[in-house]
Amino acid sequence: MSRLKEEYQNQIVDAMVKKFGYKNIMEVPKLDKVVINMGVGEAKENAKVLESAVADLEKISGQKAVLTKAKNSIANFKLREGQAIGCKVTLRGERMYEFVDRLINLALPRVRDFRGVNPNAFDGRGNYALGIKEQLIFPEIEYDKVDKVRGMDIIFVTTANTDEEARELLTQFNMPFTK
Repeated sequence: MSRLKEEYQNQIVDAMVKKFGYKNIMEVPKLDKVVINMGVGEAKENAKVLESAVADLEKISGQKAVLTKAKNSIANFKLREGQAIGCKVTLRGERMYEFVDRLINLALPRVRDFRGVNPNAFDGRGNYALGIKEQLIFPEIEYDKVDKVRGMDIIFVTTANTDEEARELLTQFNMPFTK
């Protein structure tokens, strides 16, 4: 079992029970999954761009990435239905905790002019979305081998019912929210 998962089960559960007064420890919110999504708009002209994005995402997550396809055609964007325009990875269990640990302790502090992440990016149902402008902040990505700087969206899906509970859960994971 990973260090972060053990820490979650011991300290985080105790802190959450104290703050919200849960009667049963099964009521305590948990991190359900982490979805990393990389939209690659220029893939419609050049398929090689999408391959390098998939390779970067697989290095970062340690798991095989899935191509995402356009749901409908948009003539103004020269986009056809079913055309591959991005990639995503869904992390659960051990890999999820390992990724969250690397993101919070290694990657986010490497962001230029970093003052913390937005504390208001919750969706109202206890899920948190975080946008990253460049994949270079992850230690797995070698600067010299990158063809283009790409951003990604990281979504933390929790079992929390409210944003307040989810914010407290992520704070317990040491997520650096701005004050």
